[in-house]
Amino acid sequence: MGELAVVYEDEVLLACDKPAGIIVHGDGTGARTLTDLVADHLAARGRAGVRPQAVQRLDRETTGLTLFSLDRATQPALDAQVAGHAMRKTYLAVVPGRVGWAEKVVRAPVGRDRHDARRMRACRPGQGKPAETRLRRVASAGGRTLLLAELVTGRRHQIRVHLASLGLPIAGDALYGGARCPAGLMLHAWREELDHPVTGERLRLQTAWPTRLWPAGPPAALR
Repeated sequence: MGELAVVYEDEVLLACDKPAGIIVHGDGTGARTLTDLVADHLAARGRAGVRPQAVQRLDRETTGLTLFSLDRATQPALDAQVAGHAMRKTYLAVVPGRVGWAEKVVRAPVGRDRHDARRMRACRPGQGKPAETRLRRVASAGGRTLLLAELVTGRRHQIRVHLASLGLPIAGDALYGGARCPAGLMLHAWREELDHPVTGERLRLQTAWPTRLWPAGPPAALR
């Protein structure tokens, strides 16, 4: 799996750039997890007694910024930020075609698909759980569009479901009707903002640019 790509680290927090093909938490199969890699990293730095706890979870094939709590005493402060939507998490997603709108807010509730346990679905008002995703078109090239997606809520598969509900399944997302893509699921957690649970400082974290999504590098709108 290679060396852990650490984006930020101090006594109570660690953020890393998750690769594709690894789960964040154990699933009972004994497969190595991102949490295991973080624990190994900490042990190598003389912190073998620290038990990292993922603050959020990314799907196996989603890449990008993943935040871990390293201190049980400050974990509730992080959980409160997640529950209160004080954390801002921004993703990059690639969809086929040219998107006609510049910005869009999707507020379709998200619930489980009764016909397929692997899937979630966009629901009618009054069903599922409230969900909001803010979308912005940032570039188009080669028959694809790069979108910035900000999570206001954090439902399972939320961005994937909301884009599919617009007829824009993410490239490589076979579960929701996306076209096959050699580079895998074209979804990456790129930026995150949160209040440090000890100092109160507003942290602005960002991974390296994911060239697998957009080889040309960051568009001018994101620089």
